[in-house]
Amino acid sequence: MLERRHRSAEAPHEDLVDHLVRSTPLQRGEAARVVLDVLAYFDETTEEFVRRRHRELQSQGLRNEAIFERIRHEMPHRAVAPPDLSTRQLRRLIYG
Repeated sequence: MLERRHRSAEAPHEDLVDHLVRSTPLQRGEAARVVLDVLAYFDETTEEFVRRRHRELQSQGLRNEAIFERIRHEMPHRAVAPPDLSTRQLRRLIYG
């Protein structure tokens, strides 16, 4: 996975960067950073997504029962939908 991220950092998708520069007020460097940020977001593993969302939702004051339910509903909408995980599997990703 690190290799994929590293490759993206070396050669961002120039056609997409060009499109963003033409269609938005972004400068080339800003557009390249947006592309890299989006690629990193979609490069996130299921485990990384679950842990990140748990932290984010916990910081909003939600309790685990509501957090796990919300994560389960969000997961199918990821770019590449991960497998359907039970509450128990989600707990294991968080707490080991």
